[in-house]
Amino acid sequence: MLERKVFQISFDALVAHKLRTFLTMLGVIFGVGAVISMLSIGEGAKQEALQQISILGINNVIVNAKVPTEGLSSDRGLARSPGLSLDDAENIASFSEMILRVVPQRFEAVSTIFHGSEEAAVRVVATMPTYIYSSSIEVERGRFIDPSDDRSCAEVCVLGSKAKRRLFAFEDAIGKVVKIGDQSFSVVGVMADKYIGRGKVEGFALKNLNEDVYIPFNTAMKKFDRVPAAQERHFIIGDSEDEQKYNTPEIDQLTVTVTDLKYVPAVTRLVERILLRRHFGVDDYEIVVPESLLRQSQKTQQIFNIVMGTIAGISLLVGGIGIMNIMLATVLERTREIGVRRAVGATRRDILRQFLVEAVVICLVGCALGITLGLVLAKAISFYADWPTIVSVYSIVLAVGVSTGVGLVFGIYPASKAAKLDVIDALRYE
Repeated sequence: MLERKVFQISFDALVAHKLRTFLTMLGVIFGVGAVISMLSIGEGAKQEALQQISILGINNVIVNAKVPTEGLSSDRGLARSPGLSLDDAENIASFSEMILRVVPQRFEAVSTIFHGSEEAAVRVVATMPTYIYSSSIEVERGRFIDPSDDRSCAEVCVLGSKAKRRLFAFEDAIGKVVKIGDQSFSVVGVMADKYIGRGKVEGFALKNLNEDVYIPFNTAMKKFDRVPAAQERHFIIGDSEDEQKYNTPEIDQLTVTVTDLKYVPAVTRLVERILLRRHFGVDDYEIVVPESLLRQSQKTQQIFNIVMGTIAGISLLVGGIGIMNIMLATVLERTREIGVRRAVGATRRDILRQFLVEAVVICLVGCALGITLGLVLAKAISFYADWPTIVSVYSIVLAVGVSTGVGLVFGIYPASKAAKLDVIDALRYE
């Protein structure tokens, strides 16, 4: 029997019972749709985590100032610890064989800036010109802070994209003046918009960089009184609310950039030892390692993908069992037809191929419809749940491969049973 004839007979048999064929496909359709949509959620979460980690900088070790935890540090230790300071930065930067640069940041106690009657909620970041090389921020228009700005304590600023839109809308902000606290600053640059996602990765909250306004570090030291971002509450000695058990930190954050990714664990331990010694064991700082966050995120994502893939795979398994049931019923229903074909010259191999082709066609057509369903589900999840989804070629290839395998595996037994039917018994079957 010619191959084309086998396909024609199989196709005609499926078309003759459209409803039954469609119902048989449903398990495969939902299974493939589930596989694609689940994997798209996993891939979307993976890409979002990568983007969020890139904001922090994969080659960075970040040190944040924080309020010491009560009960973990003695009063004497709290009084002796200087808090996070520029001296910490200098001590860390001295290990130049592993550390490329150390950039301090201060977050000023100014939450709103103004231009005329317009205002914008912002975070004012005082930092060094080298900060742009240690972070993922990019200048869209104008320039970033340069060394001469910092040396001369120039009153210049660089606006985040959201801050620029709130203050100037579609106007060009370069050269305009904004009010930061009581000081007037000239805008010299505007940052490119940065995707933040849900603003959290592995429990670590990310700040919206689009709301940041950057000013020279020395300008902030000269123009603004020090009110640390970490200082959310006071520890009181006796009855005086003005007397604190800890020193006000000089800076709020240090970004330590390593020369090579392989040095991140060693630099992390080095920073821990330096700060532990300089701060007399007081936990008035926290160390964040983006590279560790990334590895933790990838591990979590891998577990998520396995669980979701297994759940979706069960749907395909159920669909395969449905195909086997229908194909067995079809063999019984078409026993006399099989006998006639065998009597006119069809071999057992021809019968086997015919029923296998029917099972695989059911799976492939179901797979095509399932892919469509999966794409629709991925878009719907992204739109209604505000969850990023990415449909990868891998997920589609996997779905097609698995569905074809399901057709072959669950079609072999019914096809084999049809091929083994005795010709005389098949012709006598009513």
